[in-house]
Amino acid sequence: MQQKKVLQSVTGLILALAMILVILITSFQYAAYGDYSFYRKEYDKYDVYSEVHMEPKEVMKVTRTMMKYLIGKKKELSITTVVDWKVQDFFNEQDRLHMADVKNLFLGGLFLRRCCLVLMAICLGLLIRWKVDLKECLTRSWFLAVSVFFLILLVLGFLISRDFTAVFTKFHELFFNNDLWLLDPETDYMIRILPEGFFLDMTLRIGKIFGAALLGVSAICGLVRKISIDYK
Repeated sequence: MQQKKVLQSVTGLILALAMILVILITSFQYAAYGDYSFYRKEYDKYDVYSEVHMEPKEVMKVTRTMMKYLIGKKKELSITTVVDWKVQDFFNEQDRLHMADVKNLFLGGLFLRRCCLVLMAICLGLLIRWKVDLKECLTRSWFLAVSVFFLILLVLGFLISRDFTAVFTKFHELFFNNDLWLLDPETDYMIRILPEGFFLDMTLRIGKIFGAALLGVSAICGLVRKISIDYK
């Protein structure tokens, strides 16, 4: 009997963790693709137009081309535009090689999200088959899982506030097995429109969206749990 309860609790926790990963990946996707005005604000903030000597509308065309490539809607990362007062391809070979790695990472994240959704369905099916009290089990599992993630967010936030460059570097070292991400502003236009400050702002944007989503789901779970207890 005790083993069965443990198995049910573990299944509920796996479901909750999978759901949080789905929310995290979706938060990243929304932050990156949900509102291109964010990019325009960032480009204004860091005055990237003067860095590449391009018109704002041309920089946005480059941005949309890059994002379409990353999500798999464009096969080749290439766009001819006027940059540095010359008509040329904005991206060079190193840009293409590095962004191919980034594309694989991003598409891998989307695949992971699909796997998590399947895992959630399996776990939910098992809990229903075991005739578990879903309101009690799922809300308890959610609060346990979200507590772990909020702790991770707090630690990550502390590290970022202390030294974002170190965190940024460690991220690339963990997820890429080459040094193609070490772009040179002298030769690589891409790094000129995407300075380190941009990635810090994007990280904060993802964190805010992710945190708000977790709080929203937690509020719903809290309400459901309260109603369930009051009803009993």
